[in-house]
Amino acid sequence: MCGAIRYEAEGEPKLVVHCHCSSCRRHTGAPVATLVIFVEEQVKFTKGKRKFYESSLGVRRAFCGDCGTSLTWEAPSNRFQDTNIIDLHISTFDRPEDFVPTQHDFYEERIPWFDVVDRLPRFVGDRELPICHGPGVRAG
Repeated sequence: MCGAIRYEAEGEPKLVVHCHCSSCRRHTGAPVATLVIFVEEQVKFTKGKRKFYESSLGVRRAFCGDCGTSLTWEAPSNRFQDTNIIDLHISTFDRPEDFVPTQHDFYEERIPWFDVVDRLPRFVGDRELPICHGPGVRAG
């Protein structure tokens, strides 16, 4: 928000997800967080030093120490061959419209009154089988 921290992400992201987990909601103050997921080697912070909060064992959430903007969710992950991942909050990109969400993670934790009407798959957690494929779409 203030520009004190800048980063570059190279290549294509692994996923772009709407995360409904209570931790992401608390970190952003929003009913859902949209994250662009990269492996750690794809992301380089080019300006400023981010501050970290360890929200659970092995999970760090970064933010700007000047303005408080939520920046990342960072942790080891077996989701992409046991590597460290950095999930960047989509609204921190200069061009967030370049990234199109691919799914909803932790859909079971969503706030009941908040729903996005799309046809993206909804997952229990972040790596299990889809619980549904969105309104009006049946899994087969």
